[in-house]
Amino acid sequence: MAAQRTALITGASSGIGAAFAEVFAADGWNLVLTARREDRLRILAGRLTTEYGVTVAVITADLAEPDAPARIVAELRAQALRVDALVNNAGYGVPGAYLRSPWSRHDAMLRVMVTSVAELTHLLLPDMLERGYGRIINVASLAGLVPSPGGHTLYAATKAFLIKFSEALGHEVRRNGVNVTALCPGFTYSEFHDVTGTREQMKTLPSWLWLDAATVARQGYDAVMAGEPMYINGRVNRTIAALVKFAPQRLIRSVERRLGHRKLE
Repeated sequence: MAAQRTALITGASSGIGAAFAEVFAADGWNLVLTARREDRLRILAGRLTTEYGVTVAVITADLAEPDAPARIVAELRAQALRVDALVNNAGYGVPGAYLRSPWSRHDAMLRVMVTSVAELTHLLLPDMLERGYGRIINVASLAGLVPSPGGHTLYAATKAFLIKFSEALGHEVRRNGVNVTALCPGFTYSEFHDVTGTREQMKTLPSWLWLDAATVARQGYDAVMAGEPMYINGRVNRTIAALVKFAPQRLIRSVERRLGHRKLE
């Protein structure tokens, strides 16, 4: 059955997105990969086709552009491609003090990580409901579950949105055969910190805090197939999320302020 199904993955040119493409392809799914870097998408598509014998379509798009979700869906229809699984993975952070970056940079991030997620889901969900089958993974973060220090002012807020959006939508559509999962990884080896310019700072963190993208993607795939509304990757991250619920708020705020000062220096 999976060989007759197709998954659309955003931000698929590297990191967790590319790892999701590998997991779905290994399970026999056909793919539609979208991101800004067409060359990387083509290389990945060729390899997955050769290794797994699946069909892989490529749609180049920048989700920061307001019309990108509609153009992606129009291209899907032009190629007669139906989407049975949607992985909203594209995202990045804008580090530093909130006013240090122009609004245009914040606006672009919100379009990629909030607006495009909601719009793509809104456009593709009706067909899933009509067929009585769908899988939606919204790649959130542990950052959406823990207190937010200064320095990534909008990042944690977008991830908290994805968690609540996934939770509420999942309640609406579960009885119609559509599973929605908010995936919450912590620190993951990918290009994320290269894009945000925080790679050197991240190198100071202990190795046991980190997960690899392949593990994150495999766990996310298994979670959505099992109907888990939210999945936190890694025992350490699950412990952190649990401790935050019970730790004294005064202590949490103190840690927040210290971390925030470090990020803003």
